[in-house]
Amino acid sequence: MNKKQFSRRSFVKSTALTGGVLLAPSFSLEAMANSSGNKKLKIALVGCGGRGTGAAVQALRADKDTELIAVADAFKDRLESSLKAISEELEGERIINVKEKNRFVGFNSYQNAIDKADVVILTTPPGFRPLHFKYAIENDKHVFMEKPVATDAIGVRQVLKSAKLAMKKNLNVVVGLQRRYQNSYNNTLGQINNNLVGKIVSGQVYWNSAGVWVNKRLPGQTEMEYQMRNWYYFNWLCGDHILEQHIHNIDVANWFIGEYPKSASGMGGREVRNGIDHGEIFDHHFVEFKYPGGAVVSSQCRHQPGTKYNVSEAFQGTKANVVTSGDYCKIIDHNANDIFKHDPSNDKSPYQIEHDKLFASIRNGGVINDAEYGAKSTLTAIMGRMATYTGKEITWEQALNSKHVLVPSDLSWSSNPPTLPNEKGRYSIPKPGVTKIN
Repeated sequence: MNKKQFSRRSFVKSTALTGGVLLAPSFSLEAMANSSGNKKLKIALVGCGGRGTGAAVQALRADKDTELIAVADAFKDRLESSLKAISEELEGERIINVKEKNRFVGFNSYQNAIDKADVVILTTPPGFRPLHFKYAIENDKHVFMEKPVATDAIGVRQVLKSAKLAMKKNLNVVVGLQRRYQNSYNNTLGQINNNLVGKIVSGQVYWNSAGVWVNKRLPGQTEMEYQMRNWYYFNWLCGDHILEQHIHNIDVANWFIGEYPKSASGMGGREVRNGIDHGEIFDHHFVEFKYPGGAVVSSQCRHQPGTKYNVSEAFQGTKANVVTSGDYCKIIDHNANDIFKHDPSNDKSPYQIEHDKLFASIRNGGVINDAEYGAKSTLTAIMGRMATYTGKEITWEQALNSKHVLVPSDLSWSSNPPTLPNEKGRYSIPKPGVTKIN
């Protein structure tokens, strides 16, 4: 693979992510809060699927004086394959040598792993993120964590609490909403802030694609192992694709508008992806988000093969309109003339920029804290899911204060997952107008 094209997403296309554990540092960051000088930074990877593997490579490339000291995952095979992929990608650049005693497997090994490092990469399925983030911050660790940062409102509230503690401790937290680190989006936002667009009054955000991998049930698997292996299709682990993928586009809307929605209403269901291995999630969602300042944003996400692919955002302002999609970002006046167009010729991968900025901030005694907006954009997508599942209008306050628990507090391989199949192997599917969420 061409190293310039490498990203943690590259792994996702060819390998299913699995549930994981956690890693982090053993030294007190109080001594490091203002400057780490030339100290070698120890990195712990928690969650060894595609995203974690790619993020580990980028973290190691961001700072030459770093070491991957520990790795952890729910499954040993995923841990070993991740280490192999990291070593192959970095061949010729550095040697990866994680000692066997620092390779942790299981639900509860994250604590041991976290205690080994200075910087923690949290890339397990998002249902585990609030617990892992809490432990990392309480133990004075800098953090890179993938989006979304929770799958239910209780988890969001915990992340917001941990974010405040991270600020008090001067800890750096970067969240993998990489568009916020992408030159094309930042340059476009600069034009918006310079009033080239005027006030944004409406928008459309999309993540319409064919869908993702499926891991079929294997003979002899317990229900817990099956769901952990096929985690994308269970809400306690994934949160549905409106949260796990479409959060990127929803976050751009929040970012560009400068607010979080006051309410959401919408519809969704399962028309195509409704097999026995497709768990309990929808294959399409449509949500209308209303913002306090009057903007209305229509949100589409779809996982249906053979349909139009569209991952992008568009916004209409009182002076001009905005179109953003990766490197392709421009502003068009109301006479259809381009008045700004981003030049991507010298752009660097935003996935790499995330880690470059994280480690530079650690070295220089700075503080980056993405956790608050990561949590609030997570809640925005959860609010959208609540609206499509129930068919009701959901307010921000309802979503934030929801008591609906998706993730059990104590989990082990002997536990039953929070959702179980019926005698035919099928799971209960949300029904708009019937499903209720407290």
